[in-house]
Amino acid sequence: RHVVSASCDRTLKVWDLERGEVVRMLDGHSDGITGVAVMPDGRRAVSASGDKTVKVWDLERGEVVRTLKGHSNVVIGVALMPDGRHAVSASWDRTLKVWDLERGEVVHTLDGHSEEVTGVAVTPDGRRAVSASDDHTLKVWNLERGEVVRTISDNSILGAGVAVMPDGRHAVSALFDGTLKVWDLERGEVVRTLDGHSDAVAGVAVTPDGHGAVSASFDGTLKVWDLERGEVVCTLKGHSASVTGVAVMPDGRLAVSASEDRTIKVWNLSAGRCEASFTADEGMYSCAVLPDSKFFLGGGMRGRLHILRLENVS
Repeated sequence: RHVVSASCDRTLKVWDLERGEVVRMLDGHSDGITGVAVMPDGRRAVSASGDKTVKVWDLERGEVVRTLKGHSNVVIGVALMPDGRHAVSASWDRTLKVWDLERGEVVHTLDGHSEEVTGVAVTPDGRRAVSASDDHTLKVWNLERGEVVRTISDNSILGAGVAVMPDGRHAVSALFDGTLKVWDLERGEVVRTLDGHSDAVAGVAVTPDGHGAVSASFDGTLKVWDLERGEVVCTLKGHSASVTGVAVMPDGRLAVSASEDRTIKVWNLSAGRCEASFTADEGMYSCAVLPDSKFFLGGGMRGRLHILRLENVS
């Protein structure tokens, strides 16, 4: 069980969760690390930073393999494609970039948003990406052609996180108005609005079977949702401050949450209880699960993102 934490102090730290100690500290960015994703084999990681770069890390050797340059502003997030050889980065320069990680080259620059891009997710087949922006839109991109397939506009989309459902045809957005919305990406329509939180929803993760979701809110709780019925299954309580992110394990039994109370908690979704709690060195901001892996993303409130690998958790 290990955690890779990304910090605004410019370092990545690999933590042993059972011993509660740092296994390795990785240093290389010249500014804070705003996002990191771990490849499916767990041997390499990709980080995004305020220094406008994306770096590829060898976690076993603790070395930077490659530095990717091309953005003109903060790189706020990065999502890996299922092949582990490509990634999509989201930036405040209003663009996204598709990277060939082996060659260190830009395959496409996705240009179309009129404000900062705030989030990105890749469909399970790796053919499309969905981006969220402060321009109040979600955009669906064809990654092979580097073109916009569809633009979904809604005034509620602001600073939104987004998760793609397993079918690749639907997405769920976490909104600052306290709701979540399920979108039909083909039609560009709202399928269902999930209302239950009393404050902004900061993050959402969909269960592997696509039937459920877990949301994280500034109201200090997480909620487990039945997406087919649009109902709350249970509310997870235990954080002492805003819960700002969530990720679900590949088997759908456990979820990981990140909070401003400086903890990362592991939850049993069927029992509705906290199984473990780990203390970070500052408040946490967001989480996202990586497709076909056992790693989870959690971002700090000062632009840090933590990655959890929860192998052998029962």
